[in-house]
Amino acid sequence: MKINFIKPVYAHCDLPCGVYDPCQAMIEAKSLQAILTKYPGLDDHAKQRAIIIKEERAELVKKHLMILWADYFKEQHLEKYPNLHDLFWQAIKQASKVKQSLDIENANLLIQKIEEIEKIFNETKAS
Repeated sequence: MKINFIKPVYAHCDLPCGVYDPCQAMIEAKSLQAILTKYPGLDDHAKQRAIIIKEERAELVKKHLMILWADYFKEQHLEKYPNLHDLFWQAIKQASKVKQSLDIENANLLIQKIEEIEKIFNETKAS
């Protein structure tokens, strides 16, 4: 019987760097913004569908942000960016606000939070 041993691999992230990116959350956040922009002009049937899609997309934003927060950012990033946990918490809460309302301002604020995360992310990738 042949036994194969797995050679341990070490990486900064759960997967090799380059697979994490806040752009996934941003794409979904911009689709939320688009839905809320078009919503007032939709007929009743389309409004129902838009709400369903909005709910799904807001959940995807939260999922992408939580994965980025948990799997990419490490302790050394928190030392350099002490507001990182709070920023992610605010962004995830903001995605929930988008889910709960039809106010486009909530989507705009979500995009701003993701832009802040993206700025930090890009700085950490550059170093």
